[in-house]
Amino acid sequence: MRADRLVATLLILPSRTRLTANDLARELEISERTARRDLEALAMAGVPVYAQPGRNGGWSLLGGARTDLSGLTAAEARTLFLVAGPSAATPEVKAALRKLVRALPETFRAAAQAAASAVVVDPAEWDRSRAPSPPHLDVLRNAVVDGVQVRIAYAGRDRAEGERVVHPLGLVAKGRAWYLVASTAAGQRTFRVDRVRSVEVTADPVDRPPGFDLEATWQATLETLQEQRHPHTATVLAPESLLPVLRYVLGTRVTPTGRAVDGGEPGRIEVEVRERSAEMIARQLAGFGTRIEVVGPPDVREALARIGAELTQRYG
Repeated sequence: MRADRLVATLLILPSRTRLTANDLARELEISERTARRDLEALAMAGVPVYAQPGRNGGWSLLGGARTDLSGLTAAEARTLFLVAGPSAATPEVKAALRKLVRALPETFRAAAQAAASAVVVDPAEWDRSRAPSPPHLDVLRNAVVDGVQVRIAYAGRDRAEGERVVHPLGLVAKGRAWYLVASTAAGQRTFRVDRVRSVEVTADPVDRPPGFDLEATWQATLETLQEQRHPHTATVLAPESLLPVLRYVLGTRVTPTGRAVDGGEPGRIEVEVRERSAEMIARQLAGFGTRIEVVGPPDVREALARIGAELTQRYG
C-alpha cells in the first residue's frame, strides 16, 4: 500500500506548484502525518522534492523538475487518450485517465485531455436500441486477466444447458455480441457470452497455449463460425446492377461465384446467399420479386413459391 501511495504522490507533485501535506492527505484519503512521512521518504530516497516552511510553504519539486513516470511521447499520449476516451463513461476509466494526466509532462496534458473528449462511440445501430452487456461479461473479463479457470453453465445452439470447466483465453466483441475464446478438455472452443447462464471462478490457473495470439485465433475462427451461423446456401441469378442492393440487405452473406451464366437475360451474374435456414433465405429474397431467380436448392424455391401464393391469396 505504501508503494502505491508513493507512486501516486509522484503523479500528483508535477501538477502542483506547491503541495502541502494536508493537500496530499485529502487527495489520497490518508492522515496528514502519513502524507508528511511519505514526502520525507521520497526526499530521503533521492527524489528532488523539498519542503519550504512558512505560511505559504509546502512541498515542491526542485527547480521545476518533472517526474514523467509514463515514458510516453506526445504522439503516444494523444493516441492513448483518443482510444481510451470513448470508454470513459465508466468511473474506473475516468479515474485512470485522471491519474495518467497527472503523470504526463505539462506540455502533453492539453492535447491528451482534448483527445479524450474528441470521439464518441455509439454502439447502437440505426433503428435498434443499444444492446445491454451480457450479465457475466465482467466476471469472465476478470478471469481472463487473472488467468484462472472458470466453471460455466452454458446453453448451446440447441439450448441444451450443460456445465464445463474452461480456460478463458480472451474476449472478442463482434458487432452486438461478445464471444469467449477458451480452452476446454475437448480442445479450443468459442462461446457466446450471452448464452452463459452462470460462472464460478476457481483458483486453478489457466493453461495458456505457448504463443497464443487472440487476434490471429479469432480470424481463424471466423470462417467456422460463419458456417455454423449460416449453414444453408442458395444459388441465385441477379442483374449485376442489383449486386450493391443485395450486399446492402444481406451484407457478407451474398458472394458472387464468378461462374459464367449461360443463356437467359444479359448482364446477369451468379451469387451465393447464405442464411440459417432455407425458409430465412426465401424470406430475405422474396422482396426482390422477379428481378432475381433462385436456381436452387429446391427447398428455397418451394418456400418462395409458398410465400408468393400466400401473398397472392391475401392481396391478389
